[in-house]
Amino acid sequence: MEMVNITIDDRKLEVPFNYTILEAARYANIAIPTLCFLKDINEIGACRMCVVEVEGARSLQAACVYPVSEGLVIKTQSPAVRESRKVTLELILSNHDRKCLTCVRSRTCELQKLAEELNIKDVRFDGERDVMPVDEVSPSIVRDPNKCVLCRRCVSVCKNIQTVSVIDTNERGFNTVVSSAFNKPLSEVPCINCGQCITACPVGALREKDDTDKVWDALNNENMHVVVQTAPAVRVALGEEFGMPLGSRVTTNMIASLRRLGFDKVFDTDTAADLTIMEEGTELINRIKNGGKLPLITSCSPGWIKFCEHNYPDFLDNLSTCKSPHQMFGAVLKSYYAEKEGKDPSEIFVVSIMPCTAKKFEAQRPELSSTGYPDVDVVLTTRELARMIREAGIDFTSLPVRQFDDPMGAASGAGVIFGATGGVTEAALRTVVEILEEKTLEDIEFKAVRGTTGIKEVELEVAGITLKAAIAHGTGNARKLLDSIRAGEKEYHFIEVMACPGGCVTGGGQPIQPSDVRSWIDLRKERAAAIYEEDKDMAVRKSHENPNVQKLYEEYFEKPGSHKAHELLHTHYVTRENYPVG
Repeated sequence: MEMVNITIDDRKLEVPFNYTILEAARYANIAIPTLCFLKDINEIGACRMCVVEVEGARSLQAACVYPVSEGLVIKTQSPAVRESRKVTLELILSNHDRKCLTCVRSRTCELQKLAEELNIKDVRFDGERDVMPVDEVSPSIVRDPNKCVLCRRCVSVCKNIQTVSVIDTNERGFNTVVSSAFNKPLSEVPCINCGQCITACPVGALREKDDTDKVWDALNNENMHVVVQTAPAVRVALGEEFGMPLGSRVTTNMIASLRRLGFDKVFDTDTAADLTIMEEGTELINRIKNGGKLPLITSCSPGWIKFCEHNYPDFLDNLSTCKSPHQMFGAVLKSYYAEKEGKDPSEIFVVSIMPCTAKKFEAQRPELSSTGYPDVDVVLTTRELARMIREAGIDFTSLPVRQFDDPMGAASGAGVIFGATGGVTEAALRTVVEILEEKTLEDIEFKAVRGTTGIKEVELEVAGITLKAAIAHGTGNARKLLDSIRAGEKEYHFIEVMACPGGCVTGGGQPIQPSDVRSWIDLRKERAAAIYEEDKDMAVRKSHENPNVQKLYEEYFEKPGSHKAHELLHTHYVTRENYPVG
């Protein structure tokens, strides 16, 4: 790679020619503060926190967008630079709702961290401090414009990565505000509730709807049998909330914490992921053999489903009718499990711990109430669970080893990998290939579907059929993929779509990492690596070999795709093309 010679703070460096000053400084381990910057998402130089002196330039320059060049001389800590940063930060703080003690982002707020690092002892300016209404109508996302710092990170991820574009900057100058069109609530625009705006926000201007009080109330209700299920991505991220390294596997700590919180049973959503593969795999085989609508597209991601309902209603018949795994499990818990326990479905309160904010919206969909009651009563994000654990005074890092409860505790490795992009496809292939070819697979790791490439394609020769599959993560990539199918450029049998970039491991409900971490470390890879390690350690690694799932079909559902399975485990979708509300 072509290199250039530059000088930063009297240090002579050789750096790649295509670096910005910010990247060059990080290469030399020189810290430059940022606020609006989020690598590959928001690189616009708007906040002016990263300004530096560049020799020969008439004014201070934003390091995040200024390219290096041969002989460039930079100062990152001159008096002018330090004063500019402090004034800029104080001006931002002057119009900020500084209720830090009660803010959900206290301890993880990038503005708070900057104030400490820049030694801000007082704010010399008084802003107007207009009090704007908080948008909390959505079941998933709360938007508080009083805490917004106009960094535009949320706008960029919504518009450029997800291509949803329901928020943007409105008005001008001091009156600039980030909002939806005509300042409508997020529930009245085509928001897909993915929560990527929350994880991009450096402050508390965006947060998930907190449902922890509902769970505390249920746990304290002696008439309720309260059960909890946890998604695969939660176990590889929850530890970050307690200071553990990225990608730490905390499955047993998580189970023990949930027991301490008082749940009657702790189940693994991965069991329902195995059940999903049985139903979805059968659906795929039937469509291939009987000339059904292809490609079959996965339905595990509620953000993707809502995106499809709004933007691609012509593909609704392509969607698998399978409920997402946690909703499927909720239906099983309020039917099969209720009968086993001798309880009425009304007495069972199902809590899902998910890496996803869109599942809060999903849980209230009227279509997902097979027993006459909601399949799932409350969805908590990984962050909400962490708050409950802290509130209960539980020492998360020092807990006994505990396992998921029977009768549906054990899952397969195929269920575990649902948490990473490509995981659903790989899990499906482990089962579908064996069923179609009527033989045991020697190598069950389909590594071609792994990784973080935006759109992946794979072709396999299976039982005389050239099986074509595609994987997209992030709804921006899903849009590209579906547009190519619409245009007749591509044909597939099976498509996996996850709404969030990287899949569930980087869902909108996962622990938030600041820009100075996520800009330089790929969270998707770190967390996904832990997912695949957990898969390797599982005794059973194929969904159809899960004895709990086999027993469930023997005792209750008879076979995949049966009438009873369709009643409880499948659903339908609605067109939202001209109906954006919800």
